[in-house]
Amino acid sequence: MNKLQHIAFIMDGNGRWGIKKNKGRNYGHLKGLETVKKVVSNSLNLKIPIITFYVFSSENWKRPKAEINFLFKLIDQYFSTEINNVIKQGIKLNFFGELGQLPVNVKNSIKRCIHLTKKNKKIIVNLAINYGSKKEIFNAFKKVKKRLTFNNFEKHLYTNNMPNPEILIRTGGHQRLSNFMLWQLAYAELFFVDKLWPDFNFKDYKNIIQKYKKIKRNFGSV
Repeated sequence: MNKLQHIAFIMDGNGRWGIKKNKGRNYGHLKGLETVKKVVSNSLNLKIPIITFYVFSSENWKRPKAEINFLFKLIDQYFSTEINNVIKQGIKLNFFGELGQLPVNVKNSIKRCIHLTKKNKKIIVNLAINYGSKKEIFNAFKKVKKRLTFNNFEKHLYTNNMPNPEILIRTGGHQRLSNFMLWQLAYAELFFVDKLWPDFNFKDYKNIIQKYKKIKRNFGSV
């Protein structure tokens, strides 16, 4: 049976879901947050050690300003209202991305969450915010410079000291990585789901994990 330590998610389709329901893109993001909470809870029950969510990409700044402001407001509210539940559940929050460009209140909330959850051990939840994998790789190369070795390079990625994801799940019907964890997903099994993110449920999640466990993973051998 295949080892499973890390699952990554591209949560695509929130805006389209909201429009489909005639309630607007922001409503879709709101419902998408509910799905995030369910997936975290499911992952705890399934004893998945690490999960990573692609929350806000470095390309998402191209979206309408009102939508961006709503997303950051939603993120900040989540950190404020849910932090006690996060601590009780033993969740350690970690963040990927160039956080210096984020609104001050969001940066402060992130620092607070890192501090308050740093000793939790039941699950690590990585949130990729203002994240782009090409920039992550480029920055790692700059830091390594003349001391370039495979291991030394990986130490400068956000996933340092973490196993790479064995599974990537992308909802929303598109089949691409969208500049997400390009180095870390080199050997991941990719699962593309037609459902929009707010409709993704425990049955979908469990089915993917069961499929993964049946895959023969060769890594170049026979």
